[in-house]
Amino acid sequence: MHAYRTHTCGQLRAADVGARVRLSGWVHRKRDHGQLLFVDLRDHYGITQCVVDTSNALFKAIEAARPESVVTITGTVVARSKETVNAKLPTGEIELAAEEFAVQSAAEVLPIQVNQEGDFPEDLRLRYRFLDLRTERMQKNIKLRAGVIASIRRRMIAQGFTEFQTPILTSSSPEGARDYLVPSRVHPGKFYALPQAPQQFKQLLMVAGFDRYFQIAPCFRDEDGRADRSPGEFYQLDFEMSFVTQEDVFSAIEPVLAGVFEEFADGRAVTKPPFPRIAYDEAMLKYGSDKPDLRNPLVIVEASDVFRGSSFQVFAKAVEAGGVVRAIRAPAVASRPRSFFDKLNDWARGEGKPGLGYVVLEAGAAKGPIAKFLDAPRLDSLKALTGAGDGDAVFFVCDKPLEAAKFAGAVRRKLGDEMELIARNEFKFCWIVDFPMYEMNEDTGKIEFSHNPFSMPQGGLEALETKDPLTIKAFQYDIVCNGVELSSGAIRNHRPDIMYKAFEIAGYSQEDVETRFGGMLNAFKFGAPPHGGSAPGIDRIVMLLADVPNIREVVTFPMNQQAMDLLMGAPSTVDAARLKELHIRLELPKAKG
Repeated sequence: MHAYRTHTCGQLRAADVGARVRLSGWVHRKRDHGQLLFVDLRDHYGITQCVVDTSNALFKAIEAARPESVVTITGTVVARSKETVNAKLPTGEIELAAEEFAVQSAAEVLPIQVNQEGDFPEDLRLRYRFLDLRTERMQKNIKLRAGVIASIRRRMIAQGFTEFQTPILTSSSPEGARDYLVPSRVHPGKFYALPQAPQQFKQLLMVAGFDRYFQIAPCFRDEDGRADRSPGEFYQLDFEMSFVTQEDVFSAIEPVLAGVFEEFADGRAVTKPPFPRIAYDEAMLKYGSDKPDLRNPLVIVEASDVFRGSSFQVFAKAVEAGGVVRAIRAPAVASRPRSFFDKLNDWARGEGKPGLGYVVLEAGAAKGPIAKFLDAPRLDSLKALTGAGDGDAVFFVCDKPLEAAKFAGAVRRKLGDEMELIARNEFKFCWIVDFPMYEMNEDTGKIEFSHNPFSMPQGGLEALETKDPLTIKAFQYDIVCNGVELSSGAIRNHRPDIMYKAFEIAGYSQEDVETRFGGMLNAFKFGAPPHGGSAPGIDRIVMLLADVPNIREVVTFPMNQQAMDLLMGAPSTVDAARLKELHIRLELPKAKG
C-alpha cells in the first residue's frame, strides 16, 4: 500500500465498499456525536467522511487533531445508511472506518477559517494566502483560471498560432505607465526594464517571418491597483499576425474568446461572433464610455438643440459657449416616488455636479424642475430624440463635450443599476474601433498619442501630412465585455517614414525615435509585413467568468492595493553590500513630521 494514499478524497464511491484504502489530506471539519467522531478529510479533489468510535484506540489522537492538520487515515470503506447519505458530496454514499491514523503535519490555531465562508479583512487573507487558497471558493477560482488558460492555448493553436516566449529583461519604452527597473551589475548606472507588454518583440517576430504568434505573457507596470487591475504584474493573451487587416484580426480572435466564454459560462449567454463594432465617437455619445456595458439597454442622445436659445439659461448659455446637453430616457419611472428622483439628485451632487435635471412625462405633459422651460415644440423634439413617452422620465447632463460624455455614462450606469435593467446572466462583447490617433493634453496644450504609439493611422502618411492631427483616426481597437476592457490592439505602423512623422507630431525628434525604438525601427528598414494583433487580459477574463468584483480573487499570490506582497514581505530593503555591488546609493525621502 502507498505510504500516503491509495485514493484521493474525492474518488471513493459505493462500488468501493469493503475495500481497504488509505487517504491523506487536511482535517476539514470534525463532528462529535457522542459515541462517534466524524472527520471530513479534504484534499484538492474533494472530501471524504471518516468515522471512529470511542472504543477505538485511535479516538483520542483523531479527536486531538486540529482543523487543517495534515493526516493520513487508513481503513475500510463502508456504506452509509440511507438516512445519512449526503447527496451534496460525490463521496456521500460511503465513509471510511478508521483503522490507522498518522499526523503528517500538525496545524496551529488558524488566523482565518478555511472550512467556512468568512468576511475576513483582505490584508489578513493576503498575509495568509496559502490558507485562503485552501477555501472552496479560491480553489474553484484558481482551477477556473488554469482551465481558461489551457482552453485558450488549445484554441489559439487550432487557429494556426505558434507560442513563443519573449524577454523579461529588456529596455525601457513609453507604453503609458512607469516601468519596473532592474539595475545592471556589469553595466554600472544602466538599467533593464521589465516589459509592460511584449509589444516590440512580437512585432519583431512578424518581421522575422513567423506569421502568427501568441503567448500567455507576463506584463509589468508600476501603476496603482484597482478592482480590475493588479498593481505590479498581470498576464495577457498576447498575439500578433502578419498580412492582416483589422477584420482578419477580429475573425481570428472572436472564435477563441467566444469559445472560452461558452466553455466556462455555466449557462450564461455569450455573444456569437461576429461581435458588434462600435466607433469610438458613437460609443462616447450613446454610452458615455469607450468601455460600454451592452447589458444595459439605456442609450444617451445628443439634445443640445432642444435647449439652444431656450429660456433655461443654464443650458442655453452652456450650449452657446460650446457645451452640450445629453439626455437619457428612463422608461416607466413616472410612478416612482419623489424620493427616487431626490436620491439620484443627491448622488449627482456627491459626484461633484450641481445636480441632475430631469422631466417626467405624464398625460401628454412634462413635470419636474426643467419642465417649465420646454414649450410644446421643444418637448416634441425631446420625445422624438429619446423615444420617451407617457410614464417615462428623461434625465439631462450639460457640460463640455468630454465631461458631459463621461458623466452621462455614469448616469446611464447608475440608472441601469437603480432600475435593475442590467442583464446579469449574459456576456455581451463588442469591439470599439476608430480611436483618435492623438489627443490634446489639457495641462500642457501638447498633442500626445491617445492609444498605442505604434498604430497605423487611417489614411497613412498622407493623413499625417495634410490633416489636423486631432481629426485623424487610427486602426486601433479595444475588445469589451460587460463594460470591462479586455484588450487593446491595433494594425501596426510598419513603415519607418510613417513612424517618423507620427512621432514628430507627438513631439519626438527623429533622433528620439531612433534612440527609443532603434531595434524595431532598424528591423522595419529591412522589409516588414503589414501586421496587427491584440492582447486580451487573462486576469480580467477569469474575473468575469468567476463573477467576482476584484481581480485579486482570481490571482494566486496578488499584491495588495499598495503594491505590497504581505505574504513574502515584498518590496523589502537590500543590504548595503548588495547596493554597492550594483553601484546604487539611496537618497530616501525625509520622514514627515
